[in-house]
Amino acid sequence: MASSKLTVAEVSESLQRFGVADYIVFVGSLLICVIIGVYFGWKDWRFQRKRKHNVRRGSEALNYLVGGRKMKIFPVAMSLIASFISGIAVMGASTETYLHGTQFCFVFTAIILMAFSMNFIFLPVYQGLDITSAYAYLQLRFDRRIRLLGSGLFTLATLLHLPIVIYVPALAFNQVSGVNVHIVSTSVCMVCIFYTLVGGIKAVVWTDVIQMFIMIGALILIVVKGTSDIGGVGVLIQRNMASGRIEAPSLSLDPTERHTIWAIFIGGGSFWMAKNAIHQMMIQRYLALPSFKDAQKALICFTIGMILLLMTCFYNGLLIYATFYDCDPLTTGLAKAKDQLLPVLLMKVLGNYPGLAGLFISGIFSASLSSLSTGLNSLSAIVLEDFVKPFVKNGLSERSTRYIMRGTVLIFGIIAVVLVLVVEKLGTVLQLSMSLVPISLGPLLGLFLIGMLLPWVDSSSALYGAISGLITMSYIVIRAQFAVAANEMPIPGKPVSVEGCEYEFEPPAGYNITTVIPSLPIEKSLHHVSYLFYTFIGAATTVLVGSITATVLRRQQLSKLDPLLIAPFVRKMYFPEAIPRTIVTTHSFNKEDTEL
Repeated sequence: MASSKLTVAEVSESLQRFGVADYIVFVGSLLICVIIGVYFGWKDWRFQRKRKHNVRRGSEALNYLVGGRKMKIFPVAMSLIASFISGIAVMGASTETYLHGTQFCFVFTAIILMAFSMNFIFLPVYQGLDITSAYAYLQLRFDRRIRLLGSGLFTLATLLHLPIVIYVPALAFNQVSGVNVHIVSTSVCMVCIFYTLVGGIKAVVWTDVIQMFIMIGALILIVVKGTSDIGGVGVLIQRNMASGRIEAPSLSLDPTERHTIWAIFIGGGSFWMAKNAIHQMMIQRYLALPSFKDAQKALICFTIGMILLLMTCFYNGLLIYATFYDCDPLTTGLAKAKDQLLPVLLMKVLGNYPGLAGLFISGIFSASLSSLSTGLNSLSAIVLEDFVKPFVKNGLSERSTRYIMRGTVLIFGIIAVVLVLVVEKLGTVLQLSMSLVPISLGPLLGLFLIGMLLPWVDSSSALYGAISGLITMSYIVIRAQFAVAANEMPIPGKPVSVEGCEYEFEPPAGYNITTVIPSLPIEKSLHHVSYLFYTFIGAATTVLVGSITATVLRRQQLSKLDPLLIAPFVRKMYFPEAIPRTIVTTHSFNKEDTEL
């Protein structure tokens, strides 16, 4: 007798219910971004024509890159969150919880560490300087060599990361609609390039605000409806407790254990510090605010918002398991990739409601569009401020500045689109781009920490430290990638089941759902350390080598160092007689020079 069960292919097709209403919502969200970009582009063009003969040199870059330093706290705070959390993070946090439990949920401790370091070390220094590029600080504190090193590492890492930012949500769109990944990623990229090119930082920030509301609304819908469908929060907790997913933080001192509270707090804290405190995409937003107090308020909003948003994503991971606790979508092939788990939950929970699936996918793409637009805008700042201006003797005209900034957005945007088209086939490019982030972040963080905390370290010593950090991190990360490929670093997962599946499927060959095969003991080396420690190791190596070199060879002459380049609490120790300078209202520009 033939089986009456559906096949996994039929179930997968039934979940692809992306209807007309969903497409309308999705396209509508993109049109809103275009309208915002056109509006701010038109407003800036009208302003420039009106003040054609009175606009001072540099106002074009000031307006396009940091909004004249007159942006408001709330939109900047929302933009900070949107810039930091991409579609990768939204879906990745949920996937991490589903596969490995709640250990990583304690990342809120790392976020708090980041906030304290920003408030007491980095923000006071940045807001006391009239800079647009974060890496201009490196030249002020050290020399041009280190500035170009920092800018070059940021440019390369960002350019290789941007295609991944778009490719991952394109997978989600493919899961719910069946539309080719490259068609949707290319189309959405072009929209993002357009409004970033036309509207500058103001368009980026205000589209971030709209996109954040869309994403938050979509996540809340899934939480409420999904929790209701399984029978409430009690059922969710019960099922996840039974599978061992809800657990206390690991206090193990083993640095090779993937997620301990120490790895999360120290290693994760270093990573978050680097991503927020020395990253042009983030610093550019803080510099768009008029005062240090405004930057502090934006930081508080950013910290609270990030913790709440990530906790919602972690909750969704628990919700995925509670929904599919007896029929794992990865085992059955219902989800073809780990990053498609959340979209599968979405279609199961909201697929029957016209427009809601479109709202969620818009939210996922919104997070990625924000990261892409912020990245392109930041790259335009880096190219202008670090790679062009220092080498132009007579300065740039406003027209040349305009062409350089917008041309950079267009060129790098097209490169990102091309890389999206090939990233699926060239897995090594994906692996390289994901590895390059910790390789560059650690040494860069070390340079900034030396600059702001160790005034006696000179530029040559700092450069030696950075090179040592780069070599160390390159070895660890590349060697770890080989170890992962050789299955030397298996990541144990939480148990799953397929006993309750109501459709037919063929499990992978040799797969045993109830048996955990013990792995052979592996002799551990430096590259087996938890990936969360990567940034910390790179920064610590840079600081340590730089400090020792400065002690042995030569030291920075403190008399030639500007005290404003040092963190305030260190400044009091080394420059007790320095004249205090308030940074509450540092950026005093003529109101007529810029408009919001």
